[in-house]
Amino acid sequence: MKPSVFFELVEIKAKTASVFPFLMGTLYSYYHWHSINLLELLLFFLAMFLFNMAVDINDNYWDYKNATGVESFRRETNVIGVNHLNIHMIGWIDFSFTLISAIIGLFIVYRTGLPLLYMGLFSYAVGFLYAGGPKPINRGPFGEFFAGFTMGFVIYLIAIYINVFNSPEAILDFKFYGDALLSSLLTFFAISNLLLANNIADEQEDKDLGRKTIVYYLGKGNSMFILKSLYILGFFALICSIIIGLLPKTMLIVLLITPIVYKNTKAFVKNPIKKKTFPMIIKNLFLITLTEVVTFFIGVLIHF
Repeated sequence: MKPSVFFELVEIKAKTASVFPFLMGTLYSYYHWHSINLLELLLFFLAMFLFNMAVDINDNYWDYKNATGVESFRRETNVIGVNHLNIHMIGWIDFSFTLISAIIGLFIVYRTGLPLLYMGLFSYAVGFLYAGGPKPINRGPFGEFFAGFTMGFVIYLIAIYINVFNSPEAILDFKFYGDALLSSLLTFFAISNLLLANNIADEQEDKDLGRKTIVYYLGKGNSMFILKSLYILGFFALICSIIIGLLPKTMLIVLLITPIVYKNTKAFVKNPIKKKTFPMIIKNLFLITLTEVVTFFIGVLIHF
């Protein structure tokens, strides 16, 4: 398998959706408790990255397997069919990545405690039920929520937990988890919008493949309204998080990108085509998460 094909199989371009929440969680830990557990953190990054690749391989695998009635999707769209990859080899790669990440994850659980096990099990369940199983999540109306929640919040939360599990100053109570959720909402919603925009652009293809996403139930118009609303709510949550001290004031700089996010969103809503305007929503996610990390890092430096 050529490297370019492998990178397409694991959707390497989408890995910022997990890497940036990981970095945000690490910065949040240091900003509030000056606590970093480097070994556990690096091991988590490796396990997370391997599993993220396994999930995308799994998505492509099951999309190929489930497209039995739409041969054109297999031949012209799915990376496995387009590149004539051995489906059994793909399955073994997926299994290997998952097994290695699980072994690393269990070792980190051994060092940090059971809360990580529960968060990890949830992530693994979502990862494989997203495209696999009798009723895959991505073929129903809740794919956007589970993808955004798991990648935008749970990865962020795990990174925080790994860094502070042994810190006497960190109290893992309801407020701890609520604060983490509020401060992650912009990322959460930006990731959800990536999946929502994808489903809006793929409305006809999804119908042909038998998928009943949220767009199927609400229609394009209402789905586009949700898309715009989630961006607004995300930036509002960011402002609230800064006001109450969860995030540094330097992150107000993130608001400077709102005209770009608005312009990209408007272009997509006006003409939601996968190859032409969907990349605008990808740019929104990259721009939002990148500026969050950079301005958070600046805030940590100033706070330090």
